[in-house]
Amino acid sequence: MSVGHIARTFEAAEIATVVIAVKSFETRMRMMALPRVLLTPELMGRPLGNPFDKARQKNILEQALALLETATQNGTILDLA
Repeated sequence: MSVGHIARTFEAAEIATVVIAVKSFETRMRMMALPRVLLTPELMGRPLGNPFDKARQKNILEQALALLETATQNGTILDLA
């Protein structure tokens, strides 16, 4: 939940955020009503994928940046699963 508090603090300072979380936390992410969330099908503790899988990690980060640019409303959730 601390990630939600940090995201809200940044947003209040007009710094846009995207929270990247694993799909198993979807219910919690929806309850926190964060501005932008990217859900990945990865394992808990590895929202960007396996260690050293640079291609997958890069893809997830690119998806997060795209969400940052294209989200038109608060509460936008992009599910990569």
